[in-house]
Amino acid sequence: MPLENQPLEQSVVINAAPAGFVRPHLTKQQALVRVIDSCIVLMSLWLSIILLKHNWPSEYDWNDLYLTYGFSGLLLFQFFAEYNEVYYSWRGALLSSQLFRIIGSWLLTLLTMMMLFFLTRAVVDTSRLAIGIWSINTLVLLTLFHAAYHYFVRIARPAERHTLSVGIVGSTALGHRLLETFTSMPALGYQFVGYYDDRKPAAGRRVSGADTRVRGGLDQLYEDTRLGKVEAVFVTLPMAAENRVRGILERLSDTTATVFYVPDLFAFNLVSSRCVMMQGIPCFSVYGSPFDQEPMDGMLKRTADVLLSVLILCLIALPMLFIAIGVKLSSPGPVIFRQRRYGVDGLPIDVWKFRTMTVCENGEKVTQATRNDPRIKPYGAFLRKYSLDELPQFFNVLQGRMSIVGPRPHAVAHNELYRKDISQYMLRHKVKPGITGLAQISGCRGETDTLEKMERRVAYDLRYIQNWSLLLDVKVIFLTIFQVFRDPNAY
Repeated sequence: MPLENQPLEQSVVINAAPAGFVRPHLTKQQALVRVIDSCIVLMSLWLSIILLKHNWPSEYDWNDLYLTYGFSGLLLFQFFAEYNEVYYSWRGALLSSQLFRIIGSWLLTLLTMMMLFFLTRAVVDTSRLAIGIWSINTLVLLTLFHAAYHYFVRIARPAERHTLSVGIVGSTALGHRLLETFTSMPALGYQFVGYYDDRKPAAGRRVSGADTRVRGGLDQLYEDTRLGKVEAVFVTLPMAAENRVRGILERLSDTTATVFYVPDLFAFNLVSSRCVMMQGIPCFSVYGSPFDQEPMDGMLKRTADVLLSVLILCLIALPMLFIAIGVKLSSPGPVIFRQRRYGVDGLPIDVWKFRTMTVCENGEKVTQATRNDPRIKPYGAFLRKYSLDELPQFFNVLQGRMSIVGPRPHAVAHNELYRKDISQYMLRHKVKPGITGLAQISGCRGETDTLEKMERRVAYDLRYIQNWSLLLDVKVIFLTIFQVFRDPNAY
């Protein structure tokens, strides 16, 4: 039977999207901005050559090597722009945040090009002045374009003229967080009408002080959406209320309101979470590593670890030799102390240190070092105070067992003790352990003689995993250099 002669119900089913399919949010504007950015990169190089040739006709001629520069810069910039999420900002985001990503992406592009062309000696037959002018022109033009685009979007669709009246179902903590987002980002164009919640006030159900902004129950919501008083609805009820949410969505389908369901994933204390689309099915990682879904991030971190470790080991090779001689002369025993600890994914690794004690504990019981510990000799105390005993761990980094920045590895005996008492303790092993970490620069270095101290250290380790970036690693390394010389907890 021809499609046009089939019953309406069957025709609708054939043309409808598959059940449960969720489309990723991509806009034509994002594609257009990418194209304009690409044109800016290439055109600014051409304009730079034209400008120089106009003033010095005999010295500046276009050649294929300039074209290599242009397309190399274009490809690298698109990579770093994607990496820094330049094109995934939302309406209402701060201009300063957008410009920071753009400028950072172009500077990373230039740095990478300098390294590549220096190693390949491709700087011949090109003008450094031309490349310098191109670099500056591109940076200025990219910045001006994105600033202009930011303000054009706000002028073309100002929030005060294109607002949507919004109602939030559930005066919950998640609903309150959503309201704070609407308030802090007026350019989104959402005008809050009120909460809709007919549940009885109880501990954990409603945010304190939210009752004054509750417009009514669900019947009031249905009435307001039918009358057009509420144009968009955000449902923030707990996921345990599945049947209740299903009923609300069914009732709202009889209105023209735009409906969003906001699952309360934050109740799980997410660690490096992200949404992965698999054939249109959204899958949310609750506990994960920042490198699980982005192997490129892991490659970048590993590359940085290797390059920095080689550079540092070249600088400290002679001091390490004198330290080793001092350890050997100060007390009997091996120079290097190897201790079994947990690495990434909880797998055991051997961590190297200069020996600072008269004992080498590596069994089921390991006693933490304390202030004025009699097991620590004066020379060992000096090494521990300035973290010089940790220097051999740069070899662990080269071996791939550790990273320069990450959660500090604990002895196996301590891991087995604390994993029973501290929730999510083992999640700190979702990344490689580090020589230094966010916890160490935040005052959590040294003895953990109470459970609260270890809980605080673990909280910083999980925060590091949640917010990992190369910029954060650079910050930790920089602050560690200053922290080493003024940390009272080092002993």
